Amino acid sequence: MAPDVSMLGAAWDALVILSDPMRLAVLALAALLGVILGILPGIGGLAGTALLLPFTFTMDPYTAFAFLLGLGATTSTGDPIPAVLFGVPGGAGSAATVLDGLPMARRGEAGRALSASYMSSLMGGLFGAVLMGAAVPVLRPIMLNVGTPEMAALAILGLSMVAALSGNAPLRGLAAACIGIIIAMIGTDPRTGTFRWTFDTLYLWDGMPLVPITLGLFALPELCDLAIGRNSISEGARYSIKSGMWLGAQDCFRHWWLILRCSWIGAALGAVPGIGGAVVDWMAYGHAARTEKDADKTFGKGDVRGVIASESANNAKEGGSLLTTVAFGIPGSAGMAIILGAFIAQGLIPGPDMLGKNLAITYSMVWSIAIANIIGAGLCYLFSGQFAKLATLRYTLILPVVLSIIYIGAFGGSRQWGDLFALLAFGILGWVMKRMRWPRPPLILGVVLGASIERYMFISIKLDGAGWLFHPVVLVFFAIAGYGLLGPFIKKSREKRRAIAAGEIAAKSAKPANGNRFSFHLADLFPAALFVAIATLLYQTLGWSGQSALVPRIVCIVALFAIGASLLQGAWGRTEGLSFAKQAEAEAMEGLHMDTQSDTDHVDQRDILLRAGMFFGWLIAFMASMAIIGLIPTIPLFVIAFMRVEAREPWKIVLPQAILLTIFVYVVFDKLLNLPWPQTLMHHLFPAFASLIPSM
Repeated sequence: MAPDVSMLGAAWDALVILSDPMRLAVLALAALLGVILGILPGIGGLAGTALLLPFTFTMDPYTAFAFLLGLGATTSTGDPIPAVLFGVPGGAGSAATVLDGLPMARRGEAGRALSASYMSSLMGGLFGAVLMGAAVPVLRPIMLNVGTPEMAALAILGLSMVAALSGNAPLRGLAAACIGIIIAMIGTDPRTGTFRWTFDTLYLWDGMPLVPITLGLFALPELCDLAIGRNSISEGARYSIKSGMWLGAQDCFRHWWLILRCSWIGAALGAVPGIGGAVVDWMAYGHAARTEKDADKTFGKGDVRGVIASESANNAKEGGSLLTTVAFGIPGSAGMAIILGAFIAQGLIPGPDMLGKNLAITYSMVWSIAIANIIGAGLCYLFSGQFAKLATLRYTLILPVVLSIIYIGAFGGSRQWGDLFALLAFGILGWVMKRMRWPRPPLILGVVLGASIERYMFISIKLDGAGWLFHPVVLVFFAIAGYGLLGPFIKKSREKRRAIAAGEIAAKSAKPANGNRFSFHLADLFPAALFVAIATLLYQTLGWSGQSALVPRIVCIVALFAIGASLLQGAWGRTEGLSFAKQAEAEAMEGLHMDTQSDTDHVDQRDILLRAGMFFGWLIAFMASMAIIGLIPTIPLFVIAFMRVEAREPWKIVLPQAILLTIFVYVVFDKLLNLPWPQTLMHHLFPAFASLIPSM
């Protein structure tokens, strides 16, 4: 019992030390900053943690870690605010929240969705902190038995979620996941130095950054649909602060078992280096979709359980990622890599000392995460009513502000012009995938896990040959993955047999008007284009070395098979007389629930294409102006032009919004975060004049 008494004593000492009013004030300030950074799409707590790290060098260890961990922990609490209100994930870890949070906001339940996200984040964060505190004494022997084969199997298990994330369209989900893995393998092969699919572009040498991909796939398509519909997110809906708050909190306590399970997933995956926070919410969401009652009918259409699953896992990961950082000095995430710098600055060495003589400091980190989550949730509840009302604003008031912040967030990916081109390209791809009912979540999952799968498999094969496949833990993970991949087929087969037995299929299985012959439809253009593109990428691997080309070739072949099979399946026996958009929806809508649906049914097909073209035209114009005069001078011009051209908003609204947004961007991003803006044409032509204006 001595170790337990020692642990309890250290935990109590840490709480007493952290209860100092000055330290609590520092922790509250960090929580406030974390919530604000979480609201800003693409910025996240990583930039804030990196910026504020030097200010902690003169603090004592308890205060320093309270500040840094308080900021990082509450970023996840602020992430769901833009995800629910605008369909724009505040960070990669809240992308899954969009799928149910945005539909809830559209039907006037923004307050309930936000409240559920806050409470589930709080409960998940507290669970992650408790798990860390309880796992400290038993962590080391467990982690020492986890090798690269287990890591590879775990990454493959993550991809098995493709089946859940694709509903009854597993071929499309598999193809999207393969495309994501292909994107993850772009860049210089670390083993051989081979340039893979870089197309002689310097920007691609280090691979594609995640931020512009995430914002492009999940933010721009939702904003494009908002511009197409030309209304507010929640048209005519009223928000009741008390009822919305109460319902969201009730939902969390009603589904406490779901929160507990998803928090386990978040904390466990957060402790695994290399998996990353961007995959945690998807795996928890996929788990909920496969285990919750009637989830296949309601998830993706505004089910509060989807919000709860995503956010509880997203916040629980912080405690898990801190585990490996403290015990082994192996950061579980990029944010924890910065925290590792604080260890060095404080003269602390991660490892046995943190579980022995510095145990009080370790438990102060646990308390910091727990208290910060409580403060962060309280701040969000305090301002929740004002946040929810944003969903009722006209699109012309929302879009210019959100798009400006998105451009800045995307530019933070690698701080190159390529980030903005990637944002635009993936925005167009994401919108087309959404219209064609191709699932986007498996693609981002493939991007996140692709590099890990290739790296761990390569090391495992080098060390153990094919024997790594027969490790006990690997076999368990593969069994779960196999069930995840085959589950939708088995379920669909059983449903079909039951329907045949009940005589329900006879009317639906009549031959189509074309006599059940193969027919090519406009809806097939997208998969056909994907097939040609991936075949071209496969051909380019012929010039690579064997080690560099092995995994890319396998992935390309699997992608071609999945796309080809999906194309044939859709083109054979198609119903005649439907428009190409309706045909795509009819082919994939059944069971394809894990993606948001376009809220543009009231708009004519021609107007949809025209308005989408105008939306992406605005983005191109923004980039052109940024290339000429810089980002900050572009912002007021863009706001004024968009608001006046789109809806002739009155000048008394346009000018204050343009001025305030410009000041905000200048102070926060230019002065505080000190972002290095790209040079512009004006800088080259008139260097003396350009030096007077920020971002030129």
